Amino acid sequence: MKIQIIAFFLGVLAATLAFGQDITGQWNGILKVQGTQLRIVFNINKAEKGFSSTMDSPDQGAKGILVTYTSFENQTLKLAVSNAGIEYEGVLDKGNNIVGNFKQAGMSFPLNLSKEIAEKEKIIRPQEPIKPYSYYEEEVTFENAKAGITLAGTLTLPKKEGVFPAVVLISGSGPQNRDEELMGHKPFLVLSDFLTKNGIAVFRFDDRGTASSKGNFNGATSLDFSSDVEAGLTYLLTRKEINKKKIGLIGHSEGGIIAPMVANSTKDIAFIVLLAGTGISGDQLLLLQQELIGKASGLSDEDLKKARMINLGAYELVEKAKTTDQLKVDLTNYIKKSLAESGNTFKPEGMSEDDFVKLQVDQITSPWMLYFINYNPAEALKKVKCPVLALNGEKDLQVPPKENLKAIKKALAKGGNKKVTTIELPGLNHLFQECKTGLPAEYATIEQTFSPTAMTEILKWIKLQTK
Repeated sequence: MKIQIIAFFLGVLAATLAFGQDITGQWNGILKVQGTQLRIVFNINKAEKGFSSTMDSPDQGAKGILVTYTSFENQTLKLAVSNAGIEYEGVLDKGNNIVGNFKQAGMSFPLNLSKEIAEKEKIIRPQEPIKPYSYYEEEVTFENAKAGITLAGTLTLPKKEGVFPAVVLISGSGPQNRDEELMGHKPFLVLSDFLTKNGIAVFRFDDRGTASSKGNFNGATSLDFSSDVEAGLTYLLTRKEINKKKIGLIGHSEGGIIAPMVANSTKDIAFIVLLAGTGISGDQLLLLQQELIGKASGLSDEDLKKARMINLGAYELVEKAKTTDQLKVDLTNYIKKSLAESGNTFKPEGMSEDDFVKLQVDQITSPWMLYFINYNPAEALKKVKCPVLALNGEKDLQVPPKENLKAIKKALAKGGNKKVTTIELPGLNHLFQECKTGLPAEYATIEQTFSPTAMTEILKWIKLQTK
């Protein structure tokens, strides 16, 4: 499960004018957040009364976001998108650069702007393969007729000619491209390269509405994404290079929820690999995740207890809800009451209560989250009959290993599946990196993208299934 760092929302324009040096034009910068580099563009124009401003976030596909406040006085530029909790303040220096800080939800990040096009810094990721590859690679598109969308991906084959066992890679939560790219890492590119070099064909694709795939990511649930995987499998079965009796699924995080769904919908799946897959219900997983990350981040036992009770109450409202509209009303009242009782402990500084409450309500009532909170993966796991490998990192704080591996094994056993291997890998985090703390904030600081130990375990087990 990935952590969304920055979210942008539309606002209403209100600008103020400071007479003096012309600040109009396009201002570019790179926002660095936990290892992720996001290009930020502010477009400032003269208006009838003052300035009109918009903000772009090209890497998130966001353009023309209306700015709610713009001022330029005494060489200081101030911008705000109030309902997203975004503020920017910077000083124009003699070199015509603006040196300042970007703030959102109480967090502050350096962001300097200039009229020059901003270029991202190249991050060193030693495991990333460099072209030309020693194997065959093909860009492909395929149709999900059920959803009426075209998806795009990459098929890699050990050789251009031949017949090979194959796997389909299924990404974790959040809009992911075919490399499952996040925080400067490309886990699926590294894993695909390793497996293909070792005789396994690999098919990976961009999530719907992401990169080159069509469709709408927002509003889709894990069940919707499973239909995309099914469409990918249908395409794979048309390829003469694929051994149709030896096709498996490898799902990471949410992909580990989706893989059993797909395995139960077709007889064409020979095996599945769950990488940090879940075995417990979504609400219980979120509570565990929040507690572990909070504790590792230094939250006090008292604050952890308060947060757990607030979150538990919110999830109970979700489970009892009959309509989304009524749920939004109930959650709004509940979160406002909880904030008051906790003395606004959990509201970020600099964000209004109304904006904070709306942000929480919108996140909880999104179709994906509603489905996830109510979903129990054990029900699908009970029906899986093919061999299963479940791997978790010992230091995974997002999908805790002991609770989930135990639950996965128990659910499969209830369904009579004895072809099950579960492994907890020492020292690895949610991304299967060798790490110190397991905190998501650490992901980007680690040069390693995917532990060779983990990849070797995956390959060794797949070879046994496909021999």
